[in-house]
Amino acid sequence: MWRWWLKWVLGLLLALMTSAQAADVRVLRIATGELPPYATESRADQGIALNVVRRAFELAGYKVEFSFMPWSRALVETRAGRWDGTAYWGRTEERERDFWHSDNVLTEQWVFIHRKSIDLDWKTLDDLKPFLLAVIRDYTYTPELRAKVSSGELRADPTPDDLAALRKLIAGRVDVAPMERNVACDLLGRHFSEGEVARLHAHPKLMTENFTTHLLLPRGQISSVVLLKSFNDGLKKLYESGEHARILKQVKCPNSWSNVGS
Repeated sequence: MWRWWLKWVLGLLLALMTSAQAADVRVLRIATGELPPYATESRADQGIALNVVRRAFELAGYKVEFSFMPWSRALVETRAGRWDGTAYWGRTEERERDFWHSDNVLTEQWVFIHRKSIDLDWKTLDDLKPFLLAVIRDYTYTPELRAKVSSGELRADPTPDDLAALRKLIAGRVDVAPMERNVACDLLGRHFSEGEVARLHAHPKLMTENFTTHLLLPRGQISSVVLLKSFNDGLKKLYESGEHARILKQVKCPNSWSNVGS
């Protein structure tokens, strides 16, 4: 009888300890926006980039809850301290002033997408001068591309989002669309027919090989420095285990695009 009682007491103590440990796990509130397949409410994992962020924090002992909203609002409210952080973002001088930047969540592959009927063989941005580009106002792109668009050296057609840019390409309203490769592949697979997809090509030359992306933590929050180290430690484990590479291999692109970035 006493053995049964001892097992019961030990089991109860173990359950209480497990419950206490679970209660100690801090839940982080991260602001984000929609950019399939990297960040989206339409996927079970909430997107490839957000999955990386979640898993890195989990390996550091945290849980994460993502709240979706317009990207600009996510940035403003995180800067004000309403959220623990915001993910995921490219690096800019303006953001450096207000946020701590994590190590690289993933490197985006920005390319120029065009109709196959257009002879595009660019080596420098000046080679794009004959073409009309679909440009999205709030996108980072690269400083060089932004500068040439702002100065009028490159012709730009203001476009609300990537889906609209692809539709303009198909319709012949623009000639070229600078776009992240996996974002384009995801949109093409969900919104266009095989015949429409077959009309487009992604130039194999990357716009930049250094388009890193980051978790941003507000400099005004005392806890941000601790969270930054914890996240970077978890992210390092994710890279070293091979899980990071497995997470990234989730997007199917047209076979003819397989040489992008080579």
